[in-house]
Amino acid sequence: MPKPAGELDFAEVRRAFGHAAASYDAHAVLQREVCDRLLERLDYMTLQPGRVLDVGSGTGYGLAHLRSRYAEAECCALDVAPAMLFATRARLPQPTWTQRALQRLSPDSSSLTHLLCADMERLPLAPNSMNLVWSSLALQWAHDLEATLKGFHQVLAPGGLLIFATFGPDTLKELRAAFTAIDDAPHVNRFVDLHDIGDMLIHAGFASPVMEMDMLTLTYADLKSLMRDLKGIGAHNAAAARRRGLFGKSAWARLEQAYESQRLEGRLPATFEVVYGHAWAGDKTRREDGRQVIEFAIGERKKKLGRG
Repeated sequence: MPKPAGELDFAEVRRAFGHAAASYDAHAVLQREVCDRLLERLDYMTLQPGRVLDVGSGTGYGLAHLRSRYAEAECCALDVAPAMLFATRARLPQPTWTQRALQRLSPDSSSLTHLLCADMERLPLAPNSMNLVWSSLALQWAHDLEATLKGFHQVLAPGGLLIFATFGPDTLKELRAAFTAIDDAPHVNRFVDLHDIGDMLIHAGFASPVMEMDMLTLTYADLKSLMRDLKGIGAHNAAAARRRGLFGKSAWARLEQAYESQRLEGRLPATFEVVYGHAWAGDKTRREDGRQVIEFAIGERKKKLGRG
């Protein structure tokens, strides 16, 4: 049975990012820029989290900044690709022998960074265990985004914050248009609209969602340079219904010609619609079906009624 055009091949996502771990930092110019802009948004948040979860940590660029910003927090880096977590570990400062010895004698959770290989849609974490869930350019790889957001809400403690950046529908619109000259198969992943994400946050139980959007454009000398960057960060087509196999010379030539029609001032543009969002876990007194949880102190009630 054919797969829906928007459905992702999870095994391919894991494989692509694992393969790209060694080359990621050399090609992740846009990813670092978006991460820096997301970090700036934390300047306006009055939050001192005890536990921080970085979802889709990649090679650890964002995690390093979060550790510096929240020096007293216990951090957890989660990624689907083991090779990315190995790169994260290499980026982290390594404790000296003396520091390791002191850690054994007097454990201090604030100095810990946990590396967790898992699917963001099925977090192996206890409910109410995190104060900040952070994700920079990972949510676009979620198989079921609303289910993923519900999982984030579940692991956040009351009053906790979710803050994220992801891609919107106009991302790589030039490349998507050029591929229509080849065939009707999906060649560029589909991305969720900003307004739909806001609705999903409400359905997931979050309060006071705030959504913003930036349009960022990178330019390239030729199509091969763009494709090299996408492959270098592991962000090539992972649609379950994607066309398998390599392009022939004729198909590649048609693709190049179609993209050339969009050249501006001597460069080929590649647009990225970046969606930023944050929302609060609230007091978590409502269940997912909307029913409110009301706690009764039965013992105190009986005493007041003279039945204790």
